[in-house]
Amino acid sequence: MTRFFLVFLSVQAVLFGMEMLAPVQAAVVQPWTGLVASASAAIIQFFDPSAISHGRVVQSAQSGFGISIEPGCNGVEAAIVLLAAVLAFPSSWKMKLWGLGLGFMAVQGVNLLRVVSLFFLGQWNLQVFEFAHLYMWQALIMLDVLIVWLLWMRYVARHEKRVSPAKQPSAPTA
Repeated sequence: MTRFFLVFLSVQAVLFGMEMLAPVQAAVVQPWTGLVASASAAIIQFFDPSAISHGRVVQSAQSGFGISIEPGCNGVEAAIVLLAAVLAFPSSWKMKLWGLGLGFMAVQGVNLLRVVSLFFLGQWNLQVFEFAHLYMWQALIMLDVLIVWLLWMRYVARHEKRVSPAKQPSAPTA
């Protein structure tokens, strides 16, 4: 248990520290945030064809209302927490890669739902938007990370065969 927490905290410290570096922001975080904005606008266009994105902003060309996807709202931090939890848990690298791949997609899928819902909530009622943005979705994103990690751990426990030293077959004696 101590090893898990030390690895979990260390991986988070390193990745959150790296995320703050200007070159990482320019090469990874800002382009990712733009991609989140573009994907969100594409989803929104099914319901509001006037939705556009530019940079990290998603806006309705019809009403002029827009949201800016700021740090903490792009799913990067949630993905870092999930990555740290998966890497800290004792399992094979094959299982870790599956957990990271599927978990990343799940977290980003929920984050897209978050951005899309906030876009529509903001046009409807700014007080509800503020509550949903600051409280509800913050908790739901972290709950998503926890649920994804717990489901992955359960899968690993059921499917990864670990042979303990006491159960290993002994060598034949002569």
